[in-house]
Amino acid sequence: MLTTIDKELDQEGLSQRDFSELLVRLLDYGVICRDESQIEQQLYDRYLRLEELVGDYLSLLGIRIQHDRRFQFVRLYPPGAQVPGMVDDETTQATPAFRSRLNQNEVALILVLRAQYDKALREGLVDEQGCVMVSLEALSIAMKNLLKRTLPDNLTERKTLFRRLKQLRLVQISNDDDLTNSDMWLRVRPMIMSYVSDQVLAELLEEKNPAADEPLVADEEQPAAAETGADAAQEQAPEQLAEPTADLQEEPSEEPTEEPSEEQSEEQSEEQSEDNNKAAAAAADQHKPASLFGE
Repeated sequence: MLTTIDKELDQEGLSQRDFSELLVRLLDYGVICRDESQIEQQLYDRYLRLEELVGDYLSLLGIRIQHDRRFQFVRLYPPGAQVPGMVDDETTQATPAFRSRLNQNEVALILVLRAQYDKALREGLVDEQGCVMVSLEALSIAMKNLLKRTLPDNLTERKTLFRRLKQLRLVQISNDDDLTNSDMWLRVRPMIMSYVSDQVLAELLEEKNPAADEPLVADEEQPAAAETGADAAQEQAPEQLAEPTADLQEEPSEEPTEEPSEEQSEEQSEEQSEDNNKAAAAAADQHKPASLFGE
């Protein structure tokens, strides 16, 4: 077998070391994306030259390969795994070999990223590499709406979470020190679709069934849905604030009453004025626009 490998490597002008470096990288990371770095660009181009040889070698281990030529990435699947767009291999049993389990925070974030990617895909907001841009603020809102969860508040934990997804080549982040800045943007790769199927996403969206005024997936152009309600309250406030003072006016009584003295008239006038002020203040509090950050 080594003789066959050396012969094919010689035809491509490559050495066993070049072949070994490519295999180690694939088995270590499980994925190679050409646009990730200069190193992965070289490894991806090398894979194109050795694609058949690498496939034959890894097939002995029961490992299957997903090669997306359009978006230029290669991903490995462990024995017995389901590969999108490929017929399941019934001859290979699933084993824990080459498998790495994701924790709950990683699974939750991947689900929300998949939902955000699907939203951008339907709106045509995809670049030439099949990636979409998502703001950290929109991601946080979508996570609350979908899963009632929040991103880790601790910066170290948040960095660890996003670095894991970056290692899986699901996202690209320019500077992870900005992960506490809601205005930060990250790039979601099309590989996210192979981690969460359309069926799983549809079941997730159906289970939530949110109210009409609560978007399931955050809108980039209007990240805070409460602003619309606040504006509506401000428009209605002037008319509604006028009603309490109008109700305080007493209708003339049909029965004759004694005319109050000047002192009594002044006391009644002050009490009525005080009641009017309290009623107006209460109405103002009731229709006050809600703050986006709470009281």
